[in-house]
Amino acid sequence: MNDMGNGSAAVVLRPGRDIVASTVEGFRVQWKEALASGTASLTVDLSGVAMIDSVGLGLLIATHNTLGKAGGKLRIAHACPDILGLLRTMRLDKHFILEG
Repeated sequence: MNDMGNGSAAVVLRPGRDIVASTVEGFRVQWKEALASGTASLTVDLSGVAMIDSVGLGLLIATHNTLGKAGGKLRIAHACPDILGLLRTMRLDKHFILEG
């Protein structure tokens, strides 16, 4: 987890591996810490992530909902074409900000 800028409330999380049922709990703890710190903008950098299963999608949606309640936004960056296709098929691109 890396802060962006000096004093801003933006955080970048880099899982670096697939976000699936067997790995989600570790991510959930890390992401909750970021949200508890008052983060207004959270970017999940999906570099190195080839797969997200339904549990991983649930984590992204829950994170989006928590940020939304606080007036924040969830950004997804560097997703591979397969994950981008999944997010668009599920119309999550209407809720998350997708970045190249």
